[in-house]
Amino acid sequence: MRSELQALQANGTWSLTTLPAGKSLIGCRWVYKIELRFDGSIERYKARLVARGFTQLEGIDYQDTFSPTAKIISIHCLLALAAARGWSLHQMDVNNTFLHSDLVEEIYMSPPPGL
Repeated sequence: MRSELQALQANGTWSLTTLPAGKSLIGCRWVYKIELRFDGSIERYKARLVARGFTQLEGIDYQDTFSPTAKIISIHCLLALAAARGWSLHQMDVNNTFLHSDLVEEIYMSPPPGL
C-alpha cells in the first residue's frame, strides 16, 4: 500500500484541496491481491487504489468512458507474428501503470484510507 501511495504521489496524480460548492465527491477504496508463484508460495502482496465510480451519474458527473484493454485476438496475432518472424518475446511485470491523458473534467475523490 505504501509503494502504491508513493507511486501515485510521485506521478502527481492528485493534489489535496477542499471540495467546491456544487461538486460531488467520489469515494475510493483499496483492493488487495496476493500474487502467488507457480509452486503456490506467496510472491508479493499488491494493493490498488480504485475509485467508487458507481456513485457518478452519466451526463452529470461524466460524459464518456474509455478503458484501454487488449483483446485476446490481438494477443494471438502478436504471438503468431512473433513466431513467424522469429522474434524473441519477453515477459515483464509492471508495478504501477498510469494512463497519460489530459482530463477536461474536474474530478474530486476523497483521500484514500491511510493517507
